[in-house]
Amino acid sequence: MAIITFWSTGKRETAKTMSTVAIATKMAIEHNLKILLVSTSHNDDSLENCYWEPKNEDFINEINGNKKDISSGIDGLVKLKLSNKLTPNIISNYTRLVFQEGRLEILTGSKDVDYQEYEKVREIYKEVIEVADQYYDYVFIDLDKGLDKNYIRDILKISDLVIVNITQSLKMINEIQELKEKDKLFEKDNILYLIGRYDKYSKYNSKNIARTIGYKGEIYTVPYSTLFFEACNEGKVADFFLRFRNLNPADRNAMFIEEIEKVSKEIMNKIKSMKKVY
Repeated sequence: MAIITFWSTGKRETAKTMSTVAIATKMAIEHNLKILLVSTSHNDDSLENCYWEPKNEDFINEINGNKKDISSGIDGLVKLKLSNKLTPNIISNYTRLVFQEGRLEILTGSKDVDYQEYEKVREIYKEVIEVADQYYDYVFIDLDKGLDKNYIRDILKISDLVIVNITQSLKMINEIQELKEKDKLFEKDNILYLIGRYDKYSKYNSKNIARTIGYKGEIYTVPYSTLFFEACNEGKVADFFLRFRNLNPADRNAMFIEEIEKVSKEIMNKIKSMKKVY
């Protein structure tokens, strides 16, 4: 059981959500794991729209078995936590199911509250995530950007693994260097770096970035894939990965699938090695 948090500095678009979705979905299909994918956003449907086309609320209630506990998604779990009623086995009542047998569930971000209320309830997210960690093999967090909010730092601190999402640009490289030098959160050995929408022909390739920032490990990549990008916009990510389970190496999507599997294996290996140490 582990908390895997995907995060970025906040100053640039890193394709963080799409990378999180790709890795969580691939792991859920290929490995016998119970995975919860959590959004900490406010009024942002980006994550769930990767799996379902936008529908009205009646349709959502129907596919969730007409469950109408307190409220949906993470808002409902926060209310349970505040009333001391939150237990690990209840969490699945507030999620949306992607694959049967709980192999992949989505806990949507805050929607039922205005922004001022959201600023209050998000401080409870850390506690909700810690409870979820008792029930799922992996809890993937699509965390809001930046470091200026307490709840973001709190979630990063409890994470078993932090995936820092970056881009292939000189400004981003400089930001990461500064981050490593000035923030103790990023001095730990539970950090992995991931380049979204990766272009292998850029001079800012993964090896050059690692060398520049003085990182001795491998920087992982999520190459750009037109079909995957379209699937994210059409609510068909699950179909995309099921379609390419047995992929011809000559297929143009082969590199994308191979790199997703590579980082997935590294996440699992990293978690196993850290659990042994602890």
